[in-house]
Amino acid sequence: MELEKLQPKIFQEFKHILKSDRLSHAYLFSGDFASFEMALLLAKSRFCEQPTDGLPCGECRSCRLIAANDFSDVRVVEPSGQLIKTETIRSLLREFSSSGFEGQSQVFIIRDADKMHVNAANSLLKFIEEPQSDSYIILLTRDDSKILPTIKSRTQIFHFPKNTVYLTKQLEQAGLLKNQAEILADLAKDWKQAEEFSQNSKMLDLLKACERFVSLLFKSKDLAFLEGARLAQTAADKSEQDWVFQILTLLLAKQYEKRAALDYLEAVYQAKQMWLSNVNFQNALEYMVIK
Repeated sequence: MELEKLQPKIFQEFKHILKSDRLSHAYLFSGDFASFEMALLLAKSRFCEQPTDGLPCGECRSCRLIAANDFSDVRVVEPSGQLIKTETIRSLLREFSSSGFEGQSQVFIIRDADKMHVNAANSLLKFIEEPQSDSYIILLTRDDSKILPTIKSRTQIFHFPKNTVYLTKQLEQAGLLKNQAEILADLAKDWKQAEEFSQNSKMLDLLKACERFVSLLFKSKDLAFLEGARLAQTAADKSEQDWVFQILTLLLAKQYEKRAALDYLEAVYQAKQMWLSNVNFQNALEYMVIK
């Protein structure tokens, strides 16, 4: 099972919880890496027709419908724009008060829960404090510090750190060199994005150009100055230029044993701040070299 590789420790914890039938009614998952996949696994476990020690089979009608987001008793709520509105949560709670269509259980998954309006978040408290016997709610967030303390204190919190070792191995298997795989694994938020990076020729060109630029920084400022101009031509738009600053930071961090690395890390930070203040991208790179 892929989830077992993405988050082995958390998977084992929930495997034990499901086997002993001790699933709580309210969870807060903090971190992007496979948290939604885990939420879906827990939802499937409530409805699976052929479970094994509490784990869902993934193949039965219920499991397949849940995976396709087409199961009436599993609701996934996402922000509309940058906000989850109060009425959306109140509508959800009205569904909580009714029986499930497919069975007794209901599962509600709220993605980007930190984007709930404060009134929406407060509306959830009553359910979390007085849950119905067969209803479950799973809140997902990138950063649990943005969740109301009153909600955090009433949920079981699990942290989903990025598994960079797994991503690196997968990228190496996709044909990347180890050092390139490590950088893209650090950049990507999940396997889907890492895979997209590995198949994006522009991203690979940016990575190679950044590697040349960093190498020259430690050898010859004159050559690094010229390479900076070529790098600026490679990164034509704002999104690519933002990636360049992130890649440079990661590459320089890996050179920490070199005496000048910390100075260049400070310089790349200052260069990015200049760029964010609308200084020309090439000029910002040149500043980084001469500083």
